[in-house]
Amino acid sequence: MTEYTVEFVGTGETIEVADTETILQPCIEEGIAQEYSCRVGMCLACSAEIVEGEVTQPAARGLTDEEAENYALTCMARPQSDLKLDRGKYPPSIEDDAATAAESGDGAAADDD
Repeated sequence: MTEYTVEFVGTGETIEVADTETILQPCIEEGIAQEYSCRVGMCLACSAEIVEGEVTQPAARGLTDEEAENYALTCMARPQSDLKLDRGKYPPSIEDDAATAAESGDGAAADDD
């Protein structure tokens, strides 16, 4: 088992993560406010942009192959090197889905006028 340092850019938070565990688990244990929901790699709530380093995340079904190179789902991703992650950054597919929903009125707040 190898341990890697995971740094969250802009927060000053750093954790040690074994290559046999997900990034999310030590976040929870250390009290780091990493968002998550489904914990099975589908909802993308735990997404973080990979600024530096590599992860393996074969079960991250919510990402395209291209997105998986640039984004980590912390509930599924296991470090393969020291990492720098930018939390709260979402892959283009989720940003595109949100923009499409806003344009079509899906999920928009009701107008009370």
